[in-house]
Amino acid sequence: MLSNYQTDSFYDEMFATALEARQPWQALKRRLDRMSPGELRYRKKSAEKTLISMGITFTVNSEADQERILPFDIIPRIIANQEWQRLEQGLKQRIIALNAFIEDVYNKASIIKDGVVPAEVIFSSKDYLEACRDFSPPRGIWAHISGTDLIRGSDGQFMVLEDNLRCPSGVSYVLENREVMKRIFPEVFNSSHIKPVYDYTIQLRKLLDYIAGLNESQAAVWTPGVYNSAYYEHSFLAQRMGIPLVEGNDLVVENDRVYMKTTHGLQQVISLYRRINDSYMDPAVFHPESLLGVRGIFSAWRKGNVALANAPGTGVADDKVIYAYVPEIIRYYLGEDAILPNVPTWLCSRPKDQQHVLSNIENLVVKAANGAGGYDMIIGPAASQGELADFRNRIKQEPRNYIAQPVISLSRVPTMIEDRIEGRHVDLRPFILYNDSEPYVMPGGLTRVALRKGSLVVNSSQGGGSKDTWVLEAE
Repeated sequence: MLSNYQTDSFYDEMFATALEARQPWQALKRRLDRMSPGELRYRKKSAEKTLISMGITFTVNSEADQERILPFDIIPRIIANQEWQRLEQGLKQRIIALNAFIEDVYNKASIIKDGVVPAEVIFSSKDYLEACRDFSPPRGIWAHISGTDLIRGSDGQFMVLEDNLRCPSGVSYVLENREVMKRIFPEVFNSSHIKPVYDYTIQLRKLLDYIAGLNESQAAVWTPGVYNSAYYEHSFLAQRMGIPLVEGNDLVVENDRVYMKTTHGLQQVISLYRRINDSYMDPAVFHPESLLGVRGIFSAWRKGNVALANAPGTGVADDKVIYAYVPEIIRYYLGEDAILPNVPTWLCSRPKDQQHVLSNIENLVVKAANGAGGYDMIIGPAASQGELADFRNRIKQEPRNYIAQPVISLSRVPTMIEDRIEGRHVDLRPFILYNDSEPYVMPGGLTRVALRKGSLVVNSSQGGGSKDTWVLEAE
């Protein structure tokens, strides 16, 4: 099935040249070469049945009442150990610096005083919370769980596309994808010496105890509820960690302490893995009409009676305008150059940058500073004249809210499309847990794949799927 495979001049992660597999992929290619189209189709259908039986679903914002099975491709993505080591060090460097940045902007604000990041850039962020001023969370850690989006360009080098520090989702699919692959490709999996991913939930549980300051704390996963697009993941992680899944109505604050309602009365909760946005978490402080939050929980957090992961206010470092300053942030706090480069970025709040974007918008990707899920963005070459005009107006009206980047020719990976194998564009979201002395990086992460031919949008909400990501042990 690979005999007619075409790289189409893109950087292909499996093939260095026409049908010459790169070294990490050679064992998989030999196995695929021995398989008939019928056998691959059978295994693909087996994978889909397994996913359905597991109930691995998500919902799209515009179709909140319709659950879908996340499309899954049975051909894995492979990353060599040496390359992964560099990615791992770069991700650790990045999250350490971003945590230092968040701690600083809510307290001493040294980075502002020293002129590295302009004050107006920080204070105009929609996710900067004045209520978090002059405060440090338990252990001085703000972004406990992050998912950094990485892409490869035409030269094959990884770059950071964006940081996700608020409520990054997708880790449940990583764990379930691995389970599916072990079932449908046991002989390939067992012979490939792949780094395990199953200790993620163990590490996450330890993190919740660590920020609570206890060896074993009463922890819970706080979900907005069944209508949230990532509800499956919330319930999955709670089950894997052996802790309750709670909604706002299950919690109450008394005397600045948080309690969970149980059949045996109120039980104190010491740490919460929070999957609810800042603005909805406490109607006494933020959105007064919120029915999802818990009145008084912000005060309980500030008084040190409950630990929240991630901490409120973390989103200031998740802003795509702040993203443009991350190399300077790393250099300022760590005295090091960034191991992983950013994608070149124009800030529409800068007059010169704005003029460049408006004049070249048909060749650029334009994104909202706080957008997510593939929404509130356009890819210039694929946009209509009406869409381009709309975004030009948006940029003029709210320049602070928009950034632009060049269209990157994302790397491609062989993907099963109906009864054939074709190249499809991918990105990678590794998950990082920041607890004590050194962050933990899950080996691999979520590979998202754009299933539509030619598409660069990999988000599941926009028709994308996922792959298992294999990080090989030492060569």
